[in-house]
This record gives sequence, C-alpha cells and structure tokens, in this order.
Amino acid sequence: MSTSGDDLPAFTYPEVGASREVPFPAGYHHLREQKVIGDGADAFDAAAAHLCAWGMHRGAGLEVRAEAPTAVPGSSVELRWGIGPFRLTFSCRVVYVLDDPQRKGFAYGTLPGHPERGEESFVVEQRPDGTVVATVSAFSKPGRWFTRLGGPAGRVVQKAMTRRYLEALAAAAR
Repeated sequence: MSTSGDDLPAFTYPEVGASREVPFPAGYHHLREQKVIGDGADAFDAAAAHLCAWGMHRGAGLEVRAEAPTAVPGSSVELRWGIGPFRLTFSCRVVYVLDDPQRKGFAYGTLPGHPERGEESFVVEQRPDGTVVATVSAFSKPGRWFTRLGGPAGRVVQKAMTRRYLEALAAAAR
C-alpha cells in the first residue's frame, strides 16, 4: 500500500469525492443510515477519535491494515473480513477528511480488487442541542463477479455492516 508517486492504483469509479454531495450519482445503489449515539462534547470527541483512528472498523469486526494511524487524504487501507478461504479484502483509499468543530469524519473510495465500486463516508456530528449523530452513507455497485452474482444478498451484508459500524461508534461515545 503506497501513497506516494504515480504508482497509486486508480479508483474503480469515476465520481471520486461525490459522497460530499446529495443526491449521489445515478447508476449506483445508495445507502444512508443514521443513529443518535450520545450527547455532549465528550461523546462527540470520543466517537470522532474512534472513527478517525479506524476504531469503528475494528469494533465492527474487521481487521484493519492502514498506512496511517488515522484517516488521512490519499492514504490506503485494507479491511479484511471472514475466516480462512472465506476471507474478503476490501482495498480503499481515503478521498477526503472532515475536520470541523462539530463535524468529523472521512470518506474512502474503492480500489482494484474490492468487491464493490463506489465510495462510503462516515461522519460524526454534534448538533446545536448537543445530540451526537453518526451517519454512514455510500454509493456502490458490484465490482466483482461474486458481488454481481450475489445481487441483493450483498445489500443485506452492506446494511448489516453499516449497523455494526454505528453500534461501534455508539459504544465509543458512551
């Protein structure tokens, strides 16, 4: 996983950075899940730190191999899930990072070999009333033969993993 020079693998979709905008690009499956995970500055700070240091992914049961200890634009990450021959690797690169006083997070996009093509964003926000909300948003479509073949089953897995991400952030905010 290298982030320097021209040897970087290309993203597997042309709309890099499009997870910043709503609506998401046409031709993709769109996902958006949101959960209230806490209240107050301490909950916000804890959840944001957990998110940006790959803790949410680890808390959801993924093995994380990241180039940087925190999400940094241009850095690559490999996420692994499964056991033995049933282990999948999800190669991604961080597209952007949000680092506002009340809103923190990042988005990554898929690289060659990832089962999907698209982008996913993870945001923790503290609203004016103090409520802390986590949001996972994505646009994606099958990127490999087995995800095309799996069809709707892939969406079920994606939704289940999204819920695990949100639960991991809620646990960090407690």
